[in-house]
Parts: sequence; structure tokens; C-alpha cells
Amino acid sequence: MALSCGIVGLPTVGKTTFFNLLTNANIETSAFYSGKTATNISTASVPDERIDFLTQMFHPKKTTYAQIEVIDVPGLVRGSSQGQGTGNEFLSAVRDADALVHIVRAFKNDQVLHVDDSLDIIRDLETVNMELLFADLQLVETRLERINSTKKKKMEHPLEEDLLLKIQEALENEQPVSTLSFSEEEREAIKHITFLTDKPMLIVVNLDEKQFTAASYPQKEVVHDYGKEHQMMVLEICAQVEAEISQLEAEDKAVFMEDLGIREPGIDRLARAIYDLLGLISFLTAGEDEVRAWTIPKNLPAKKAAGKIHSDIERGFIRAEIVAYQDLHEAGSMAKAREKGLFRLEGKEYLVQDGDIINFRFNV
Repeated sequence: MALSCGIVGLPTVGKTTFFNLLTNANIETSAFYSGKTATNISTASVPDERIDFLTQMFHPKKTTYAQIEVIDVPGLVRGSSQGQGTGNEFLSAVRDADALVHIVRAFKNDQVLHVDDSLDIIRDLETVNMELLFADLQLVETRLERINSTKKKKMEHPLEEDLLLKIQEALENEQPVSTLSFSEEEREAIKHITFLTDKPMLIVVNLDEKQFTAASYPQKEVVHDYGKEHQMMVLEICAQVEAEISQLEAEDKAVFMEDLGIREPGIDRLARAIYDLLGLISFLTAGEDEVRAWTIPKNLPAKKAAGKIHSDIERGFIRAEIVAYQDLHEAGSMAKAREKGLFRLEGKEYLVQDGDIINFRFNV
């Protein structure tokens, strides 16, 4: 199953615009909060210059980038955890995501009203985070009631009730679950419960063109301090500029980006940041049939990585023949990389590194 990220935030902050840019979907966006209740789900490709380089080298019949599932949920309003607005649907959709991207609004636009009638990024961050926290608290209370609903306690694990009480106390003190530390056994005891405040989160500040050009907006320093304090990466992107870039032909795109002093589209940075937030890396396979990025968690042994391609390759694993992308790039061709002795053979316990180009030897 593909790992997924949920795009969250208040109404009219640009969530669906970012969803469309990431996934090339064409979902209608609303200038005003219209009570949207649909959850949009689609797949985003993760831009990768290594795949581009290998495609130029091999001219394959097919090129496949790494993929992540993106979930765009209805706008959150204060009280969503109690079912206000589209709250319950929002929260159930987000509970299934592996990570969250929180879009906040810095852009000014009199035609697009802010749900609270004023711009305040920290207030908006706190509104959404408090709703996630309240929802977790409600989940804990419901679970504790169920455990204690009969004379014989119904627990999935002997430690479950004590842990839920510990989590309840933290949440009541406005501490997210991510700030608590658990042993492996404790993690195992509550693995059947998904906490919203335990998910990794990335903050995306949606700028207007003027703010983007000036690289400045109100509360910028405070927002970065907030990110550091809560261990959340902060990206600043102008959805309006990104939408314009996405409509251009490659040649015009390069000129437009050069005029604005942009090295790469912000949406590419966002896709890679989400990939990193999910704790993922890519190993690559290359040939005339296909150049492909394979998504795996960090620190996966070579034999397990082989299973991502096919279970037979994992079962009959002999060795992994590997060249690091950087080495191949500097060598300029597979033949030169071989001449220089840059290829190496690794066993089943080798931990695959990001950008490894691998040919698996196997026998079944």
C-alpha cells in the first residue's frame, strides 16, 4: 500500500490548489468557504533528477517516478473534533494518512475571505493543532469507556489502559502524543490506535506574489521559530505562481522561473519534502525497458528491497550489484563506471542507500 499524506488547514487557504499542483488533478477550488464535504485522493509523482539523468542515458520504453498518495480533505473549522462543519469526515480521512501537510495562509486577497476575517498564521496553526488534539482526546476517552464497559476489561494488550491514561493526561495538558516517549512494548500495546497528534507534520505557508518576490511576509520569523519548537519543517510557496508555472511549456517555464529567480518549482520541493517526512528513500533500476524509482523505508536490507520488485527476487536473492548514482553521474556511463571499479556486490544484510542503482542477482 502506498504511503500517504493528508493536506490539512482552514478553508480558503489553498489546500485544493496544492493538491491539484501535486497530483495534476483538476479539482474545482472555491474562492469562498462553500461547505465542501468531499475528500479528494490522488497520486503525486516525486520529481527526481536522477531518474531524468538515467532516462537520458537509457532512452527506456517507460519511466516511472516514485509515488505518494495525497489526500485533500474538507476545510477544518473550530469545533471540527466535535463534528462542527465537515469535521467528522475531515478527521476520519486524516486518520488514515501517514503524515500531514498543514497549509496556512499568508496571502492577502479581498476576494477570498479568511474564515476568521483576519490573517494570523500562528492562530491558524494552533486552531488546527488544537482540533487534532481534541479529536485524539475524544478517541482516548471513547476507548477507555469501551475497555471499562463490562466487568471483565476488554483490552487488546495488558498495558493498553495504563498507556491510554498516560496519553489522556498529556492531551488534557495540551501535549501532543508525539511529545511522549514509549518503549517498543508500549508502542506495540497501542499500535491499533492511530493518533492524529503523533503524525509527522510539514508546514506550508501560502504566499501571494508580492510576498514571494520580496521573500518576506508578516510573522515570518515567528512561524520559523514555531516550526523549530515543534520540530516541523516550514516551506514557503506561492500557489498562484506555481499554478502559472504548471501551465507553461518547458522552454517558457525555464524563462519564467529565471525571471523570478527560481531554481526549481516549489511544488517539486514540496513533493520531496513530503517523501522525506514519510521517512522514505528511493533505489533505482535502469535498463532499456524501464527506468524506475522504487520507494522503500530508510535502513531496509537489500534482500527486503528486492521483494519490492518481486517476491521471487527476494526468495532467490544471491547478491545485489550496486553503483551509487553520484559515482555513475561522474563517470558518465555504465561502461566507464565499470572500468573505474565503481560497481560493487553486496549481500542480503546490506542497508540500501538513497540513489543506489541496483541489479539484483537471484535464482529460483
